[in-house]
Amino acid sequence: MAKIKLEYIWLDGYTPSAYLRSKTKIVDGDVSSFSLEDCDDWGFDGSSTKQAEGSSSDCVLKPVAIYPDGARENGFLVMSEVMLPDGTPHPSNARATISDDPGLWVGLEQEYFLYQDGRPLGWPENGFPEGQGKYYTGVGYRFVGDIAREIVEKHLDLCIYAGINHEGINAEVAKGQWEFQVFGKGAYKACDQIHVARYILLRLCEGYGVDVEWHCKPISGDWNGSGMHCNFSTDYMRETGGKEYFMKLMDAFEKYKDEHIAAYGPDNHLRLTGLHETQSIDKFSWGVADRGASIRVPHSFVKNDYKGYLEDRRPNSEGDPYAIVGRVQQTVTEVEEEFKK
Repeated sequence: MAKIKLEYIWLDGYTPSAYLRSKTKIVDGDVSSFSLEDCDDWGFDGSSTKQAEGSSSDCVLKPVAIYPDGARENGFLVMSEVMLPDGTPHPSNARATISDDPGLWVGLEQEYFLYQDGRPLGWPENGFPEGQGKYYTGVGYRFVGDIAREIVEKHLDLCIYAGINHEGINAEVAKGQWEFQVFGKGAYKACDQIHVARYILLRLCEGYGVDVEWHCKPISGDWNGSGMHCNFSTDYMRETGGKEYFMKLMDAFEKYKDEHIAAYGPDNHLRLTGLHETQSIDKFSWGVADRGASIRVPHSFVKNDYKGYLEDRRPNSEGDPYAIVGRVQQTVTEVEEEFKK
């Protein structure tokens, strides 16, 4: 038996974007066989997280996924949903609003800026660095600095150790901007793992005196914002597809344009301007290999009789993956149910 450190992680009730919270529970157990089933529900003071009033402050943490914690001996990261004392989902619990369709495959591309002393890493104290162009997938101190590479490599290792399905990392278009990608089969998996990967990055950066800026447009002007492009496919899209189905799907995405934008993260009007590889927020378009479209269609999708996956480029870096994937799921399900009749 060992003393096992369980870091319960949840989303608080702040709006328009929730913050990650966590606290540690110590239990006795066998590390080699410890699993989600061994994690009990726990509680916290919701009056301190904008999730309850002080007169009735108890909220419940319900474990939903567990990951080995590479930063601690005998440690695990426990992603949790917030529940009310009666066992029903808390109003802030977006995860409880989506269904875990195993046929929905999701890949999320999380972009972010690393900040220190109130500015992106590598930026001069006054003014701006050299303009965009040389930083994307850049190599060398001039383009990526010193500690940024160390941070993203350590983050990658910690995520892989945890079992998070990272598909890659890279420096992004603006100096100090980076990206990691996570893929999962089922609506919950990629969403849970994005939140845990965010948590791991935030905690890692504490030791460097560095902040993570998730906002979609932290720097105004001629600089790319940060997105969280959502790549998605369903059983029907992968196995049947067809141009008629695809066109009906695009019609539905256009019909629900405003509903999608509402779910895709705050302040997206600052990012979706029609510039910097975006479509304007008030328009919907799709295009083959078009990075300025709302939905980018891979060449392979068209060549394969409109089968495969699609990329919605509108979700932003600060968005809640549960809300983003839930909105995509809702639109696609409506079309497929109608199309199969």
